[in-house]
Amino acid sequence: MIEPPAVPLLPIDLQDPKELVSAIRARRGGDLLKIDRMLLHSPALAEGWNVYLGKVRGALAVSPRLRELAMCAVAVLNKAHYEYEHHAPLYLAEGATPEQANGILDLGRENFPLGLYPELEQDVLNLSKCMTRDILVPGSLKRRLVKTLGVQQTVEIIAVIATYNMVSRFLVALEIHSEALQ
Repeated sequence: MIEPPAVPLLPIDLQDPKELVSAIRARRGGDLLKIDRMLLHSPALAEGWNVYLGKVRGALAVSPRLRELAMCAVAVLNKAHYEYEHHAPLYLAEGATPEQANGILDLGRENFPLGLYPELEQDVLNLSKCMTRDILVPGSLKRRLVKTLGVQQTVEIIAVIATYNMVSRFLVALEIHSEALQ
């Protein structure tokens, strides 16, 4: 028998707090995802998360393709399947190939197909690994990113990786594994 999660999801048809739930539904295109139904246990947390993640997802200068690549990489490294499930289709929509999206699943393993990715994406994958596993990032990698992306976008991609480490750790700790399950 499968044991129920220690912290249950709120109902999918949740309506209150009305203004906050409406704002989250608006950002999501009408739905409350499982992560929202967990965050809403703390309205203050859900409100801050909604605003912050909305900015990270939609207001940064760094390209959506690099952003989604980084999100997928962090998801895989932290075993946050739910996050990969949500961001791999977005990475594909930004022009990645199915081979690239599937290749991320081997990130951190000897058989990782690094050659599938252009040099800048290789650097973003390396940055994701460094920040997720070691926290420290080599200066040479940061300098290459600044040279290629500029300071603003380098800061932004680092912030995306940091943010999605937070997201993935939240998901894994609260046992949110897939939108389809539970």
